Amino acid sequence: MAATRDRTHYLYLAVIAAVILGITVGFAAPGVAVELKPIGTGFVNLIKMMISPIIFCTIVLGVGSVRKAAKVGAVGGLALGYFMVMSTVALAIGLVVGNILEPGAGLQITDATADVGAAQVSGDAETTAEFLVGIIPTTLVSAFTEGEVLQTLLVALLAGFALQAMGRTGEPILRGIGHIQRLVFRILAMIMWAAPVGAFGAIAAVVGETGMDALKSLAVIMIGFYVTCALFVFVILGVLLKVITGINIFALLKYLAREFLLIVSTSSSESALPRLIAKMEHLGVSKPVVGITVPTGYSFNLDGTAIYLTMASLFIAEAMGNPLAIGEQIGLLLFMIIASKGAAGVTGAGLATLAGGLQSHRPELVDGVGLIVGIDRFMSEARALTNFAGNAVATVLVGTWTKEIDRARVDEVLAGRLPFDEQTLVDDHAPAGDDGPNLTKDSDGSSDLPEQRDADGTPAKV
Repeated sequence: MAATRDRTHYLYLAVIAAVILGITVGFAAPGVAVELKPIGTGFVNLIKMMISPIIFCTIVLGVGSVRKAAKVGAVGGLALGYFMVMSTVALAIGLVVGNILEPGAGLQITDATADVGAAQVSGDAETTAEFLVGIIPTTLVSAFTEGEVLQTLLVALLAGFALQAMGRTGEPILRGIGHIQRLVFRILAMIMWAAPVGAFGAIAAVVGETGMDALKSLAVIMIGFYVTCALFVFVILGVLLKVITGINIFALLKYLAREFLLIVSTSSSESALPRLIAKMEHLGVSKPVVGITVPTGYSFNLDGTAIYLTMASLFIAEAMGNPLAIGEQIGLLLFMIIASKGAAGVTGAGLATLAGGLQSHRPELVDGVGLIVGIDRFMSEARALTNFAGNAVATVLVGTWTKEIDRARVDEVLAGRLPFDEQTLVDDHAPAGDDGPNLTKDSDGSSDLPEQRDADGTPAKV
């Protein structure tokens, strides 16, 4: 086991070296670096192809193991309510910092910049009705082929509730899905060995496209945004986590350090979604809570995106010499938060949401979007890191509120006494109760199937 941990340790050291090498190549040979972009894109696409099956298996096993459907509804309701509150808090923080810094004052917009900004506006904005209808996949399996997280979530919930209603007759299916989950996580662990190559290509391309001049001229908005995100994570989320659960935010973030490194390398929190699911289950949060909270958070928990949209809008308005009044700020940005659902895990989606929101409410400001195109990828990293931290904290909080978390295990994991298995990403040999719900034993003594449980956590009588 020690050798396995050592190998994965070297893997992430290689990722760090690849990031440094990518930055060097980006500055030394920007033309060559930009051509390396497909390497980074290919690695992220490899991760993305695993997201739908991982979400499906996790939710079906979690929901199928719960005897009473009301508990699943309570978890989902708590998660959505929490996400709405925290997005509003992030919005308020972005407004305050943006109004204090006034980062766009003094900048001049050129015709070329205006053209770049206008190009960011996509077609007609999606209405709420279109969004809701879009959650329903074309077929039962199209959610997996199209990579839509919310569609996968819907299909998995339906399958989980169906297996829950089937009782004992659904146990062989649950057992089979448990084996598929192990296979999927093992494939993901194999893909992770390509992380250094993907990180090199992604970082080199970003630095090559951006250059030092853009970083210097837009340092105020970029540094201000990073500081604001850090304050939100360490102060707001940190205090909330400590008061409600007693867990130190630094200990939790240290446990997720490799996932943060992966996000920095790819500028997308989606690349770390499968590992977050595995690590939250290993931490001691039950499968139903992890299965509902994490995928939902990737579509609705937009803490980093909220801060970005707020500060970027104020920055553009200042740079265009057309600052927004407080009432205009709130109206515009509340619209953007609603319009940005689903953008949390997608690289570059924040920029398109910004342009679309301005086009709908203040079209005269759209040209200013071109001012931040150059540094958007660096701001995308901060957005992704903040969204990821917010989802991790949310999962622990919802688990605590629903009493679906093993606090003794949390302490052991965060103290390093129960290390995460980097080779399988699942606790293949964990004793009953260590990886979420208790397990029923087969005739050979193996434990593949989650046991049906009542709302109070006791085994259900079937």
